[in-house]
Amino acid sequence: MFTEPLVEVSHAVELAQDLVVIPNRGVELVPNIGLVGGREAVLVVETGMGPRNAEKVLAFAADFARGRRLYLTTTHFHPEHTFGARTFSGAATYLVNRAQAADLADRGPAYLEMFRGLGAPIARQLEGVELVAPDEVYDDGYELDLGGRVVRMRATGRGHTKGDQVVTVPDAGLLFTGDLVEAGQFAIFPWFPPYDVDVSGLRWIEVMRRLVDTRPEIVVPGHGDISGPRLLADVRDYLTELRDETWRRRDSAVSEETIVAEVRALMIERHPEWTGQDWIEKGVGCFCAEH
Repeated sequence: MFTEPLVEVSHAVELAQDLVVIPNRGVELVPNIGLVGGREAVLVVETGMGPRNAEKVLAFAADFARGRRLYLTTTHFHPEHTFGARTFSGAATYLVNRAQAADLADRGPAYLEMFRGLGAPIARQLEGVELVAPDEVYDDGYELDLGGRVVRMRATGRGHTKGDQVVTVPDAGLLFTGDLVEAGQFAIFPWFPPYDVDVSGLRWIEVMRRLVDTRPEIVVPGHGDISGPRLLADVRDYLTELRDETWRRRDSAVSEETIVAEVRALMIERHPEWTGQDWIEKGVGCFCAEH
């Protein structure tokens, strides 16, 4: 049973000058939320789930901005990252990559209904959700000048979703990854055949290899503790392990049920401190279907 997925702005931490993260504090379905400021504007990264969380984030952002222009971006279309965007309409310019905008239009309504069925605490936060299209979209990359500070947004290509985006603050050596990276938990594979099979473990590994090469100093994952660059390598290595162990058994004509049981036990043995063990099975299913 999920607890109430509430964003707590009072826990915000300053990572650098004019750069703040509202941490998720280990609460499920609460993302890490960022605010990045320049002389002229402030960028908010993620909204929290639903209008009430987004109202808190917007109020915090408006106070943080002190009259500067507001922008909003989201790392991918999933509910806790994006489903508060309507609250920012008229107050901030919402900017994402084109593939994510398509995900939101194509997948958003079904995810809204699915998440409403996950229990009363989540359904309460999703009351009054209106899905809105971004104000601006880009194709591959975009540089947003906030005034003395440039933030880089980049579409990574298919991985956790088709429309994943990372956000880099070069002068702070900081990278927002969204759910391409989690800290202290197994990678989230939204593998729900036949309804959603957009996640690609193989392409996700390639994305992680590229992110490792960027060598950021600070990594803000979608969920979990703010970390250093080693986290990127840990996720890359886990996804590679999951692929190799799954394929080794699949190529030996072992049943998928047996593959799941054996690989799950092995991954838990290797990473006993990680949460989200149910995602191992979803990852095995994804890799079983990929070649």
